[in-house]
Amino acid sequence: MDLDYRTAFDLAPIGMILSRRRLVVDCNRRVLEMFRAQRDELVGLSFEALYPSAAEYERTGARIVASLGRDGCYADDRVMKRMDGELFWCHVSGRALDAADPHAAGIWSFEDLSARRVLKVDFTAREREIAALLIDGGTSKQIGKRLSISPRTVDVYRARLMRKVGASTTPELVHRLLSA
Repeated sequence: MDLDYRTAFDLAPIGMILSRRRLVVDCNRRVLEMFRAQRDELVGLSFEALYPSAAEYERTGARIVASLGRDGCYADDRVMKRMDGELFWCHVSGRALDAADPHAAGIWSFEDLSARRVLKVDFTAREREIAALLIDGGTSKQIGKRLSISPRTVDVYRARLMRKVGASTTPELVHRLLSA
């Protein structure tokens, strides 16, 4: 087999998507497996279809614009949706080709985290965002700044998460979120 860029892209061990204006322009085999999709289902599709809700799609898009580094890179763990509707944890990282216009065109990688993180508790969209940032070690102040909410609001959501998973401390909450 000849090794060229197309072959490398298609056979990469991590999911990859090329995007333009938050539409899928191209994707590799691993993305198709991960999202349980056929190529003709994904190419041309809005990323919105891969999110649990339109609100999470919008919030994540705004967060990417606000958090993009000078190098045009962004990464986070988030809940995504397979084409059959199943929700799963996914690590997403990417690079905007133009940091001044982050959604114009980008290269995104996707890693399915469902083998390590299983969704067993029904969280709201905001609870999922805060849970992911708590797992990353964020403080209430850092999480509040990243999500444009007050640290006190983060504390309220943290308390809700703790009740839902039966944790009495933040470290216990993080442990239960990782093993849930």
